[in-house]
Amino acid sequence: MSKENTLAEARRPSLADQVYDQLLTKILEEEYPVHSRLPTEEMLAETFGVSRPVVRGALSRLRDDGIVQSRRGSGSYVLRRPDRELIGFIPLDSVSDIQRCYEFRIEVEGAAAAWAARRRDDDDLAALDAAYLEMEQTYHNNAPGVEADLRLHLAIACAAKNPFFSMVLESLGEQIAHGVKLSRSLTQLDAPVRQEVVLAEHRAILDAIRLQQPEVAQATMRHHIGAAKDRMFISTQEE
Repeated sequence: MSKENTLAEARRPSLADQVYDQLLTKILEEEYPVHSRLPTEEMLAETFGVSRPVVRGALSRLRDDGIVQSRRGSGSYVLRRPDRELIGFIPLDSVSDIQRCYEFRIEVEGAAAAWAARRRDDDDLAALDAAYLEMEQTYHNNAPGVEADLRLHLAIACAAKNPFFSMVLESLGEQIAHGVKLSRSLTQLDAPVRQEVVLAEHRAILDAIRLQQPEVAQATMRHHIGAAKDRMFISTQEE
């Protein structure tokens, strides 16, 4: 099997991903309202034509994303409904891919930030400051600023002085940009509240790198990417 076929196979949505997306659609459209109980695993398996383990996998991911909550002996309940604007920005069948990409970024970019704090030099700090100012300006101009955000994260990876970090981010550029674009689009709907929160998260990461605090840099980067992942599923009316 060629490398291209292997990658295509890896990116093909699993049955659990497909059920995840279908359940999320029903929650968005309020077929399953907030606080309502979801049908049983057996009923969902019959509805979607899959096995109960597949349904359990989809529900597990929805729990991880804070959308549903399991109650012992009672079943699964809708905990919150994502922002309706989500439908307008991305096809629902790509949501699970974006969420899993964020999970991967939490691990990789958290480590990159820690190494950047250990190894950064004056040139790296200058590049980080320039990238941050560019991103900040896009917020002030109420522009998406996807490229500026990516440049800042890539500058952090480069400051780690390990080419594998930057290679990974560059190889995932399209997927990362898709997630950032969604996050920024939703953030702009609630300006300036979310915008300032996002800027503060980036400042905290850069401060830790500047002060050469690897543990703090890693924790703040992990928090930022995790928060960005969560913001996809937080309605602007809820904040």
